Order: sequence, then structure tokens, then C-alpha cells
Amino acid sequence: MKLLIWDFDETLGYRHGGAWAASLLEVLQREAPDIPVTLDELGRYTRAGFPWHTPETPHPHLDSPDAWWEALEPVFRQACEGVGFDADRAFAMAKRVRPTYLDPARWRLYEDTAPTLTALSDVGWTHTILSNHVPELSDLVEGLKLSGYFARIFNSALTGYEKPHPEAYRMVLRAFPDATARWMIGDSFRADVQGAQAAGIPAILVRRHHPDAERYVATLSELPGILSDAD
Repeated sequence: MKLLIWDFDETLGYRHGGAWAASLLEVLQREAPDIPVTLDELGRYTRAGFPWHTPETPHPHLDSPDAWWEALEPVFRQACEGVGFDADRAFAMAKRVRPTYLDPARWRLYEDTAPTLTALSDVGWTHTILSNHVPELSDLVEGLKLSGYFARIFNSALTGYEKPHPEAYRMVLRAFPDATARWMIGDSFRADVQGAQAAGIPAILVRRHHPDAERYVATLSELPGILSDAD
């Protein structure tokens, strides 16, 4: 079998309007529309504190969706307090980030996602997702009508291992021992390209160029040609 290992966020789909700082801003604008807060102000607080910011540290103890989200609430509270809300209001607003971030109306596919997955399936590739994401990733994938394309979804929030941790990749390799060709496809040079290559998996960087990436495409529609040549 031929296996493609896909990143999800900013590769196959994305949250319209932005991710973490944007979700916080939506909560604050809804709950306190009279208090001016900017995306840049909140963004200062979302650059650390998430599991993927320290991928060298596994987190199998966050073994339920509630535990995973509760571990992030201090980040959200700090952001709310940092832009001027008192502790009680910050606590309440932090609780509202989860449903705001997960709002299915906010999630989109790139236009080239489904056509490319279909084209590659038609020539014999098996698809799986390996993503640093929230516990509800499978629900998001299903809501975007992508579930039928993927044999498995490996989600760091559930496995406890963030890319580029070697175990994140080893889990995929163990699950597909019969794969005779394997490629990683994602938008992060560090997590998707360097992580995969360290595990012996060739990788293609998509959407975000990096000068050190050996293989890069601006759109997914370019992948069938590249993979055909490499097959």
C-alpha cells in the first residue's frame, strides 16, 4: 500500500477568522463589547502554553477532552487578565473559549483539499491524518465531510505526543506496517518536514515556503504530479 500522512490545520482546513487569539477575541467581543481589545494584544498570550509549544514533553495524562481543555484554561485566563479583566470575569471567559473555537460554522476546507484527496485516492494512495490539534478533531473532520477519505486520524490531544516528537510518527508507522511508500504532507517545516524526515519519512511542505525545504508546493493540486514522479 501507499500511504500519505497529512497534517490538518492550515494544510487541509482552517478556522475562518483565525484560531486561538481570534477565538479569545470573539469571546471578549461577545461578553464585553464595550471594552476595546485587539487581536495583537491577545496574540501575545497565545504564543506559549499549548502542548505543541513543548513537543518534547509528552502529555498522556491529559487523557480526556475535558482534561485537555482544562489544562489550557490558565493560558486563556492569563490573556483575559492581561488585557484588563478581573480574575472572576477572566475565569468565566476562559470557559467559553472551547465552544467558540469549535463552532462548526467557523471551519473551512481549502478549495483544493477534496479534489486532491480524491485524485490521490483514485491512483491508490491511502490517507491518514497526523495532527497537533484539539480533542474534537475527528468531529471537525466529519463536519467538513472529509471522514470518508481517511483510514485513521492520529491526534496529539488524544495520543499525548505532539509532532515533531518521534513517537508521533512511530505510532503511524506501527499502524501501517505494510506501507511500501510513505509521505508526510504539511505546512510546518519543523513539525511536518523535519519531524517526518527524522523518522525516515520523506515530506512535502505545502502552503508556507521555507528556504530549507527540499520539496515545496504552494497548492495541494500540485501534489499528484510530484507523487506520481516519486512513486
